[in-house]
Amino acid sequence: MAALDGLAIAKGKTRQGPATRPPRSGRGAMDWDDVRVFLAIARQGSMRAAGRALGLSQPTIARRLAAFEATFGGQTLFDRLPEGLHLNAAGEQLIPAAESVEDAVLTLERRRAAASPLLSGTVRVSTGECAAGFLARCLSEPTMTALPSGITLELVDSRQTKNLARREADMALRHEPPESGDFYIFKAGTFACSVYRRRGADAAAWVTYTDEQAHYAPARWVQRQVEETGKPVALRASSMLMHLEAIRAGTGRGVLPCYVGDGHPLLERLMPPIPEIAADYWIIVHRDLRRAACVRAVIDWMKALFAEQRDVLAGNRQGAASGASPRELDAPHVDHPHRHRRSAA
Repeated sequence: MAALDGLAIAKGKTRQGPATRPPRSGRGAMDWDDVRVFLAIARQGSMRAAGRALGLSQPTIARRLAAFEATFGGQTLFDRLPEGLHLNAAGEQLIPAAESVEDAVLTLERRRAAASPLLSGTVRVSTGECAAGFLARCLSEPTMTALPSGITLELVDSRQTKNLARREADMALRHEPPESGDFYIFKAGTFACSVYRRRGADAAAWVTYTDEQAHYAPARWVQRQVEETGKPVALRASSMLMHLEAIRAGTGRGVLPCYVGDGHPLLERLMPPIPEIAADYWIIVHRDLRRAACVRAVIDWMKALFAEQRDVLAGNRQGAASGASPRELDAPHVDHPHRHRRSAA
């Protein structure tokens, strides 16, 4: 690949030529992977974290950093401190040029991917636990829409913003659309949530999120119920799976997505879906990748799934509990035979 802003990206050995060949440049050849490692260390703050981000071993990261520093006369570009690696003045000066190279290379990679007509390969989707669970179950359950057999879906459960421009993920399914960037954005649908407990259990206490997650909409809603009803919190846990297992075991009652709770044979819903904690989800993909055959197939699959499963996601299921206020949730439980006939989600 030709040099970009003075950073040559090339590999290979120089062959012997005639004595009259033009003089060689004094600059050593530079590998794009070395630039990528330099940026990863600058962003992550350590070789180990950079290795995790790039999927490389720490010795490989160290070797590539040494090669990158050697192209600049061997001067160190990071201060080695007990808490990690921090860019020094020389390293800071290289960041703008290195990021320009990164932008150019990633643009080429996205456009190359978009030009491929093959319906095979891996598509990496960054999303949260709720949406990831929905997509995972739809891969195996009988639905009218099927993902092409040559495509492997890779779901990354992440509450952090994956950088789509840097191909940390091919696309995302998120609560909020980005405020800026060259993205294709489409509202996929809404996940309704309600309160569930183990069927027949006297579970008055609450299962909710940790104090660090108190800003989540379900956590704020549960906190209001705790304050209004005086019922205690039995468990604080950081993931929906932990909540589901605790509620299933009878530890307490808690908020779950309707697609999870309505389809569980051991759970019963205690009230209609709660509008204020419904979660909208948006499909987000970089415009360069939107027409890549594999990515386009996953986008179409997601759109069709959300349309097909709209009632399931909205909690419009036979046997759902009729309206009940939070205080009415504490009334003595009476089993109703029709509540046991919920079909699987």
